[in-house]
Amino acid sequence: MDTAKAVYTAGRVEDYLRQIGRVVVIEGKEVAVFRTSQDEFYALENRNPHPKGGPLAEGIVSGHYLYDPLYDWKIDLRTGEVQAPDKGQAVVFPVYVNGDEIAIGI
Repeated sequence: MDTAKAVYTAGRVEDYLRQIGRVVVIEGKEVAVFRTSQDEFYALENRNPHPKGGPLAEGIVSGHYLYDPLYDWKIDLRTGEVQAPDKGQAVVFPVYVNGDEIAIGI
């Protein structure tokens, strides 16, 4: 179920390199946006769910998983769930691709 209260333009498809995160700021929140090698787009709050925090945008994308840059946690880009044996939950935002425009729901 989509619970976004507002949708914000976040650039064009060609602005995002495959498997590389990019930070956009929406309503004062840093959002890490990822484009997979299959041209799927995902957005997570750019905050690691690890107790010590840290950025996610610099992580490595493989399939629909993100390997965070500080703790090597494996995070599902679709759900934000940290994979076992680690535990945690990243905040996920819906991404909308309309033609060549990218929008993110907050």
